[in-house]
Amino acid sequence: MCRSIKTLRNQETPATEEEIRAAALQYVRKVSGYRQPSRANAEVFERSVGDIATVTERLLADLVVRHP
Repeated sequence: MCRSIKTLRNQETPATEEEIRAAALQYVRKVSGYRQPSRANAEVFERSVGDIATVTERLLADLVVRHP
């Protein structure tokens, strides 16, 4: 699932806010089955993208990466 989402953890350059949001959007699209939600689902769709982006930022910030 979500094979097109690129790995955001990069030791040299941190992921940008735009990259994190794009990955969250791809995830929500895949899970929900909607490329573009109806008006009835737009609010929950956008809220979910924001929630997932926030959690992703936290994950990337908290990961312990061992450098060779």
